[in-house]
Amino acid sequence: MTGSEVSPSFRLAYVPGVTPSKWVRIWNERLPDVPLTLLAVSPGEALDVLRGGGADAGFVRLPVDGTDLSAIPLYTEATVVVVPKDHVVAAVDEVTAEDLADDVVLHPLDDTLGWERPPGRPAIERPATTEDAIELVAAGVGLLVVPQSLARLHHRKDLTYRPVTDAPESRVALSWPEDKTTEWVEDFIGIVRGRTVNSSRGRSPEPAQPKSKRPEKSGAQRKPAAGKATGKNPRSGSGGPKGAKRGKPRRRS
Repeated sequence: MTGSEVSPSFRLAYVPGVTPSKWVRIWNERLPDVPLTLLAVSPGEALDVLRGGGADAGFVRLPVDGTDLSAIPLYTEATVVVVPKDHVVAAVDEVTAEDLADDVVLHPLDDTLGWERPPGRPAIERPATTEDAIELVAAGVGLLVVPQSLARLHHRKDLTYRPVTDAPESRVALSWPEDKTTEWVEDFIGIVRGRTVNSSRGRSPEPAQPKSKRPEKSGAQRKPAAGKATGKNPRSGSGGPKGAKRGKPRRRS
């Protein structure tokens, strides 16, 4: 099955915090005739979009439940705590979960860290999204522990963040429906894995056509190259080597 039988373009979903621009640029260079459509999705709906055929592949956060989706882990992110700039945590380089025990730590409904037990004291209500939680941190309601890319995505001048050394880490993966591993999906897998265009999974360029040799004219004699000996001595006309010395004449008694 070819990609053209699936959709008129390759549809790539991605969750907040993932920046797919590098891979999209390579795709456009290698497959300029196949448009790539980006779909921004929330972490909670990413897998349903893939299962429902809304995207051909997507950057998601692990774990991926079920056996109907394939996933290739790509990288792991550091976890940070987002705090107001005047908070005591802003004065140190890093913290542990235990250091946050006396603070209210917000736990949004779209949290992707999979805590067994979130640190700190729980808020009265859980924010609906990470973006909502960021606003509450800025209002002084509590702190927020998230993957570093989300802290950067929702950066504000009045907030900062510090690493949490013993918090769960978030892993980003490329995922797609296992029964829809099309040629385009294979092409994109090759791109994110760093394969070159000439690799076995990539699209091979057309082989170069050999240059045709000019036929020699029949009966034509090839001229010797300049400076090449012809076998005749220009002085004696004999076939001896050029520059040979003559022997002395024998004296008659």
